[in-house]
Amino acid sequence: MMPQHRRPSFTRHSSQDMRAASAPGGVEHAVRVDLDGLITQMPGGPEKDKFSKEMDDFYRLFTRYLHEKKHSKPLDWEKVRGPKPEDVIAYKDLDQKGAKDVSPLLNKLAVLKLNGGLGTTMGCVGPKSAIEVRDGQTFLDLTVQQIEYLNHVSGADVPLILMNSFNTDGDTSKIVQKYINHNVSICTFNQSRYPRFKTDSNLPLAQTSENKPGLWYPPGHGDLYESFANSGLLDQLIEEGKEWVFVSNVDNLGATVDPAILQHMADTGAEFVMEVTDKTKSDIKGGTLIDYDGQVRLLEIAQVPKAHVDDFKRVKKFKIFNTNNLWISLKAIKRLVASQKFDLDLIVNHKTTDDGTAVIQLETAVGAAIKHFDGAHGINVPRSRFLPVKSTSDLFLVTSDLYLLENGELRLNPKRTFKTVPVVKLGDHFKKVADYLSRFKTPPQILELDHLTVTGDVSFSSDVTLEGTVIIVANHGAHIDIPRGSILNDKVVSGDLRLLDH
Repeated sequence: MMPQHRRPSFTRHSSQDMRAASAPGGVEHAVRVDLDGLITQMPGGPEKDKFSKEMDDFYRLFTRYLHEKKHSKPLDWEKVRGPKPEDVIAYKDLDQKGAKDVSPLLNKLAVLKLNGGLGTTMGCVGPKSAIEVRDGQTFLDLTVQQIEYLNHVSGADVPLILMNSFNTDGDTSKIVQKYINHNVSICTFNQSRYPRFKTDSNLPLAQTSENKPGLWYPPGHGDLYESFANSGLLDQLIEEGKEWVFVSNVDNLGATVDPAILQHMADTGAEFVMEVTDKTKSDIKGGTLIDYDGQVRLLEIAQVPKAHVDDFKRVKKFKIFNTNNLWISLKAIKRLVASQKFDLDLIVNHKTTDDGTAVIQLETAVGAAIKHFDGAHGINVPRSRFLPVKSTSDLFLVTSDLYLLENGELRLNPKRTFKTVPVVKLGDHFKKVADYLSRFKTPPQILELDHLTVTGDVSFSSDVTLEGTVIIVANHGAHIDIPRGSILNDKVVSGDLRLLDH
């Protein structure tokens, strides 16, 4: 059994060769000098060692950026092909298994949730994983319930690992204490903290190592591999006999441990499996698997030449997208990180600080590593394995009668006639969770709903039923109250309607 909420240690990796390789003069040398200055300011100890390693990793990413800026060629669209049949297999072709059937394999599995994001886009403070999403329970509550139930049914010991960012670590460390008596081991580690740098000079914005707002950033979930290794947790899991890690976004409520996929990993010896699912019109920006020069790769919309963006968005041409549910060999991660050839496609993110300074963040995506692993391929899974909550429109769906909650897992209500999920578009008045909650006395019943659009100042009373296509528009200055017990079936509601419940 792994210790509850182990605070990871970090190992110092020598950077002498890297620093010596930076010849005097030029922007590379200037940045190296600035980074060394930030390191020198810190008192000696494990935190300095950790920070120094992070600055070395950042410097390697930064020099790659400068080199690619000068020498890299843009993606050749003519070479972009759909994935070969053997690169994406159908989930329905897998041998279906139960948790008890794969108990020995579950003892070799760890579950890792990407927990670096804040809930700010939904108007919440703190980690997104702490947002209540169903029956007063948070993303993290449901995740712990899922794994606890899995361990109970299978008799295995599957640990939960959280990759936090400096934005979420403090709050998460407090939150996980409430799970101390649950049948699940919880460990955390932090992804890296990199300095933003100025667009004009390429020099870091930060003058000290202090974590001041706006000067530092977590460099995307592609940082998982090096941070996982640097924390010492990767080696610990391997020593304990773990062989695979199941990685997913903490806000994807459909990302549960699937025994059939785990068995497939063991049977095929694949080092990396990416769960993909069929695209709909709401997924047109999602990254997709392609064949490029005979190699399977993840193509993100940011990598697509502007002239071909519309082509990329066509559902008929690129039929699948990445759910970011990934099954990965732990030993393969260790091998690739040690090789220092683990170069993931760079995402150059242009930002502007509060004082108007143009800055750049260099980021990477965890799925882009697919091209580095042996036997890597995709599995086209049911849509039910992709249930993210990115907005209050998503929250509307998962809190409704459309889903049933059992042992931390949401599943589509069998009473729904169609197995597709309704399209829901809630306007700006519903954008923040607090505002959203204030506008619904109880979640509406939506088992027969196909499409819902709500804009303007609209409130819903209790016991409302929505069916078919419903469009509700309160014009500027107007207010609409949907009365208690209303049944709206293929209705358009507009104007100004105020009702008082008695």
